[in-house]
Amino acid sequence: MPPPLSTRYRTAFVTGASSGLGRAFAEMLLAEGVRVWGTSRDTARLVPLVQKHPAAFTPVALDLADGDAAETAYARAATQAAATQAAADAAPGFDLVINNAGFGRFSPFAEVRDFAVWQAQLDAMLTHTARLAHAALRGMTARRRGCLVNVSSLAAEFPLPLMAGYNIAKAGLSALSESLMFELRGTPLVVMDFRPGDYRTAFNEVIQAEAAARQAAPSSSPPSPPMPDNTDTAPRPAPAPGAPPHPPSPLRIPRPRLTRAWEALEKNLRAAPPPARAARDLRRALLRGRPGIVRSGSFFQARLAPLAARMMPARLLRAALARYFGAA
Repeated sequence: MPPPLSTRYRTAFVTGASSGLGRAFAEMLLAEGVRVWGTSRDTARLVPLVQKHPAAFTPVALDLADGDAAETAYARAATQAAATQAAADAAPGFDLVINNAGFGRFSPFAEVRDFAVWQAQLDAMLTHTARLAHAALRGMTARRRGCLVNVSSLAAEFPLPLMAGYNIAKAGLSALSESLMFELRGTPLVVMDFRPGDYRTAFNEVIQAEAAARQAAPSSSPPSPPMPDNTDTAPRPAPAPGAPPHPPSPLRIPRPRLTRAWEALEKNLRAAPPPARAARDLRRALLRGRPGIVRSGSFFQARLAPLAARMMPARLLRAALARYFGAA
């Protein structure tokens, strides 16, 4: 019987702890005796964890949309964590930091009029997440111990259709983890690139909620794929007399393909394993304490697909993925 994780990690910081994989990670760590600081944009969503673990869980308000505020919130929590430890460990920081928070946006890349939509996603999920990783590693370096887990995605290897911003951010986060593994070779610090596949969470529901305007559909019809509120779907007025013509509209992806891709996403999520499996996979990796890539998910997504990707020609793999994701 392996020892509890608390023998190796006394304190942990988990972003996006209010639901989904983040909630499962936080609950697993708490069950192992680890003191957890968990974040959410709305700390009211963390109340169940506070009520269940009043002495071991600390809620933290953190919104990755604001990099300065996110780093400040992390620094405050790191100072609190250090205060719970012995004087020899007084340097601010955590034994374990799990960068988990993120979100999806479902839309054809070029049909969004304002690139700021994608910029906001990349800032939150890549730039500001990397900023937290930087702050975490500086504390771990001073303490000469610690583990950083960047939760990327199998989308880094198998990009999801119509979710370019998500794919870019996750691939970038995997690249950051790989870079840090090289930099930290021979040190006591550990970096893991945790790549989950589909899990049965509210991921698709959150995508829908964040899409402020969706095309109306009769209640008897399948739900419309969600789109950001500035997707270029409305006709534009003719240019004024003497004015230069409008630039050409982006080539729009046919609506049936959008619907098929969205239905495939929802089907895969419904058939996916529960978040507890991801927590078990992470627990095993943390007990091993070795840097590297940790794939997690169904046998097909986490084991068979990566093996096939190494053996198949790129063109054939791309065609197979398009069919699997409903984007053929």
